[in-house]
Amino acid sequence: MPLALLVTGCGALGSALSSAASSPGTSSPATSSAIAASTSGPVAGPGPQATYRVQPQPAPGTCHYVVLSASAGDYLPDPRCTPGATNPRVTQADLASTICKSGYTASIRPPASITGREKKASEAAYGFTGKASTTEYDHLISLELGGDPNSALNLWPEPNKARAAGVNNPKDRVEDKLKSLICNAVHKKAYLPLAKAQYLIATNWTTAIATAESELVS
Repeated sequence: MPLALLVTGCGALGSALSSAASSPGTSSPATSSAIAASTSGPVAGPGPQATYRVQPQPAPGTCHYVVLSASAGDYLPDPRCTPGATNPRVTQADLASTICKSGYTASIRPPASITGREKKASEAAYGFTGKASTTEYDHLISLELGGDPNSALNLWPEPNKARAAGVNNPKDRVEDKLKSLICNAVHKKAYLPLAKAQYLIATNWTTAIATAESELVS
């Protein structure tokens, strides 16, 4: 049975990770209200910038993870802090020249000198005390799905599954699959509309693929 709890602070996160790793079958109070709060979906971000600047993050301890399964790496961000933000320069009409074009995401990605400082402040906002080396400063709506490059509303410190060795996690595979479904539009195949993909990844990435496969447009 998946673990479902809302982590409420720095100490609580450390305890939750430790307890979930040792007893993955245990269950905590349901967080249907927290998950439901995320269904409002993403907002529009400012888009790529010629020069990126470090963005202010929420105050320390004010954001809380929704933990569906720590052992599987199934975490959702706090929808109040990280609802997801889209890149306004990526639209359904220009997929071929943006996210479905090789090299596009590299051309808009903020430098590590910016995101490294943001990640530390974001970890403090989420009360994260785990291993930073296994925690990705993640675009909730990834750049390859038309996510905003540097909006604080689209970035969060995503924990990996218990005992993970690096930052590669289950959400990465979901992002790749959704991009493939979006870009099918360019190749005249059954495709997933861009806005639908962005909504699915932002509100609950763990169920996004299953839902996407029933939402294809011919």
